[in-house]
Amino acid sequence: MAERDARIAAEADAAEARAGTSSRDAMITYLQLMIEKLKRELYGQSSERGTQKLDQLQLQLEERAAAATEDEVAAILSSNTATPRRRPVRKPFPDHLPRERVVLPAPTSCPCCGSARLSKLGEDVTETLELVPRQWKVIQTVREKFACRACETITQEPAPFHPTPRGFVGPNLLATILFEKFGQHQPLNRQSERYAREGIDLSVSTLADQVGAATSALQPLHALVAAHVLAAERLHGDDTTVPILARGKTDTGRIWTYVRDDRPFGGRDPPAALYFASKDRRQEHPDGHLRGWRGILQADAYGGYNGLYDPRRPEGTVTSALCWSHARRGFYELADIAAKARRGSAAAVSPIALEAVKRIDAIFALEREINGRSPEERIQARQEAAKPRVEELAIWLQAQRGTLSRSATVAKPIDYMLKRWDRFAAFLDDGRICLTNNAAERALRGFALGRKAWLFAGSDRGAERAAAMVTLIETAKLNGIDPQAWLADVLARIAAIPQSRLPELLPWNWRLLQDRGALAA
Repeated sequence: MAERDARIAAEADAAEARAGTSSRDAMITYLQLMIEKLKRELYGQSSERGTQKLDQLQLQLEERAAAATEDEVAAILSSNTATPRRRPVRKPFPDHLPRERVVLPAPTSCPCCGSARLSKLGEDVTETLELVPRQWKVIQTVREKFACRACETITQEPAPFHPTPRGFVGPNLLATILFEKFGQHQPLNRQSERYAREGIDLSVSTLADQVGAATSALQPLHALVAAHVLAAERLHGDDTTVPILARGKTDTGRIWTYVRDDRPFGGRDPPAALYFASKDRRQEHPDGHLRGWRGILQADAYGGYNGLYDPRRPEGTVTSALCWSHARRGFYELADIAAKARRGSAAAVSPIALEAVKRIDAIFALEREINGRSPEERIQARQEAAKPRVEELAIWLQAQRGTLSRSATVAKPIDYMLKRWDRFAAFLDDGRICLTNNAAERALRGFALGRKAWLFAGSDRGAERAAAMVTLIETAKLNGIDPQAWLADVLARIAAIPQSRLPELLPWNWRLLQDRGALAA
């Protein structure tokens, strides 16, 4: 018995020690993550390595926090003396959440002396965050009929508008289906299976019918967003692949995006994103997308945009501005020591690439300081601080290129910049131009994630439908509103609203109306 008690005590001590170690590891990782985030806020994003480090710390924190809780529970079960680990201070629950008050039964007598003479001194409230399961309901709209006793005319209220023809799906459910499919990358077959588990039989064909009808209903709003985007003085442009199901195979189609975002140079016009789909990457597609448009196009050096830059273009020449992040990436891949170690590559880090990254990062640091200022202020600051560094970089790249052979790996990113230097340096003379094309790359991130969920678009029209719906959802996100709530309200109103009042439903106007309604309430 003594040996058994000693063994139990030793196991309890070991469990408590493991819990303490796991708790310290979790706290260290949490503090490291907070430090990296504070550095990012103070100094801005300095390199891709910083992003990789944040992602790695997030994963480490997840694993170590789970392990610490497991060890803590084991220690408490094995020894009543184990103390709970210290956790980061939790943020209070939002005030807008409804509170359900559950009052525990009060004692009827004193547990010490048995007296029933009790008086309330106060109360302690413990808040628990809970989720109410989704509730389905059928709304019955009753239209009573009345007959006139004098003239026998029958009177009845008109039938309510539905978001879709012959619709039997309410606007909130329809918005959920659309947002889950195009915003959360959940195919209709998965949605149908989840609804079936909740006791609702909605087949894939039924859901697809509603998606098609809703896309048609929202087409006028899509046209307004497209007109707003194509009225911009400057656009970010980019494209990404999307597999499209064809007869017996999948074709590699493209999704194109054009983003209007004037906030970096102090513009007051609301941001928006416009998407198109195509079955290939021929030049005719950007020519068609931007037919009649003139302005500044920030994009990569893809040759398909060259038709827009042609001086003989009937509508006028589009000004080209290239992306410094894209150019920097070529050097960074040759200077990323951590990535080479992960791949087990024995190739040495290029000192020229490493120095190029440092010089470009210095230009990025200057650019972050003037983000959000007016074009005039940006030009002045760039001429004073950035232009000398850009000129030094050009001279340095030319000098380094003269020492390299044609087959040198680092020669490729150097040539990429030097051959297009006028388009890289265009930002020095125009305050509207950004240093990067990151706005367009961020806009395409959803399709990159979606490819892993839905694998391919079902047809060319399916890709076009996805482009149209993502135009609305991404524009809502850019304007800081909940896309699902906005879609639900728009679908409830768009069938009855006059054509002249459609602009009220655009995300930026809708947000203003919601804010005014909240203030009035």
